Amino acid sequence: MFASLAGRSVVVTGGSRGIGRGLARRFAAVGCRVLVVGRTAADAEAAAAAIAEEGGTAAGFAADVAAPDACAAMAEAAIARFGGIDILCANAGIFPSAPLATMTAADFDQVIATNLRGTFLAVSACLPAMRRAGRGRIIVTSSITGPITGFPGWAHYGASKAGQLGFVRTAAIELAPYAITINAVMPGNIMTEGLEGIGGDYLAKMAASIPQKRLGGVADVANAALFFASDEAAYVTGQTLVIDGGQVLPESLSAMEAIA
Repeated sequence: MFASLAGRSVVVTGGSRGIGRGLARRFAAVGCRVLVVGRTAADAEAAAAAIAEEGGTAAGFAADVAAPDACAAMAEAAIARFGGIDILCANAGIFPSAPLATMTAADFDQVIATNLRGTFLAVSACLPAMRRAGRGRIIVTSSITGPITGFPGWAHYGASKAGQLGFVRTAAIELAPYAITINAVMPGNIMTEGLEGIGGDYLAKMAASIPQKRLGGVADVANAALFFASDEAAYVTGQTLVIDGGQVLPESLSAMEAIA
C-alpha cells in the first residue's frame, strides 16, 4: 500500500521528538523525503541525521509554528530542498499541566498558539505548494484528550485538540476541489521519550487502563498517518482515527476488572 509514497516530499512539524520523530522516521522508511521541523535547529538536524543514518532522506529546520513568518520559511525550505510539498504532518504540540484554579491567560494562550494556531499556520503555509501540484495530503495529530476524554490539568490542551478537529472538518470541505485531503489521528497513551522518567509503577497504571494492556508505540500512530497520506486514501477526508488500544472503550474500571 505505501509504495505510492516513495519520492514524496513531507513536512513534519514537531518532528524532532516523540510522535513527530516517529512520523518522520516512518515516512522516510517508505522512501519519502522529509523536512524535520523542530523548535531548535540542533534538535531538528539531529533527528534528520538519525534518519540519514538509517538510509533515509531528511533535512532539519527550526521553526516556531505559532509564528506566521516561521511557517512561511518552513514551507519555502521544503520547496527549495525537495521541489515541493506533497504531505504535511501538522504534529507540533505542547502539553504543560495547569489546573484551572491556577491557569493563567498566558498559560492558555501558549497552548492554543502552538497546538491550534500552529496547525492553522502550518496548513496555510503549505497550501500554495499543494494547490500548484494539484494534490496534497494533510495529517493533523490531535488526541483522545479533548475530543473524547478529559484529564485534570489539561483543559487548555483538551480545548486545542478538540479545536483541531473542528478545523479539520471545515478545511476538508474547502480543500476538496483541489484534491487535497485533511484527516486527523487521535492517539491515546503512546510511549515516547517524554514518559521514560515517570517510573515503572505509573506506566503500569497507564497500561492497566487500556484493554490491550500496553501503551502504544510511535509506529502505531505513524502507520495510521501513512494510510491517510497514501493514494489508497484519496477518497477519505475530514475523518479521524483513534489509535489507543481500546483505551476509550471501558465504561468503568469494572469493565477492565472483568477481563483481568
